[in-house]
Amino acid sequence: MQEIVDKIIAAGDKFKIIQQEAKSIYKSSSAEECFNYAIDFYKSEHCQVQELSVFILGYIAPKLPEALSFLKETVSFNSDWKVQEILAMAFDSYCKEIGYERAIPIITEWLNSDIANVRRAVTEGLRIWTSRAYFKENPNMAVTFLVALKNDESEYVRKSVGNALRDISKKHIDSIKKEVETWDLSDKKVKQVYILASKFINKK
Repeated sequence: MQEIVDKIIAAGDKFKIIQQEAKSIYKSSSAEECFNYAIDFYKSEHCQVQELSVFILGYIAPKLPEALSFLKETVSFNSDWKVQEILAMAFDSYCKEIGYERAIPIITEWLNSDIANVRRAVTEGLRIWTSRAYFKENPNMAVTFLVALKNDESEYVRKSVGNALRDISKKHIDSIKKEVETWDLSDKKVKQVYILASKFINKK
């Protein structure tokens, strides 16, 4: 594995190379072996190697609950924004593998987390929500999940929510328009999300 680590470090911040290596490890190793590799990789001082770990954890999370727990309870506290981007990708990988409808209880659990990065992993990871199976046929469910966080304490989360609603408005502009028209814009947090979410509505 040291050769892989050296390759990842030399590649720099190239998500695709890191993701390819993660897939290679996942396909050639058991879930248990992958988990052990991921835990070791995550201990690295190099963020690229930590990113490799997170990708692997996302792939094996449908098979190993402890991998999903590690993502939620440990990776979410990582201070590197690139690691958080991959956490979002890992969460989507998990949901896609088990099926988005089946993942709804986990989606709900993560959206109600006290940890901002956990909530953001969902709002950002499932973008564009209505291009995902189930949510494509049930766009209002996606909207319901997102608007519940329109006054989230974290600006990081609110921006993700606003951008996700904006994305949905490209195909479901009337639904988003109807929703945001009910918002109390005297709340600065809500107004921030409104500005992002209504970008295409205001151009209509």
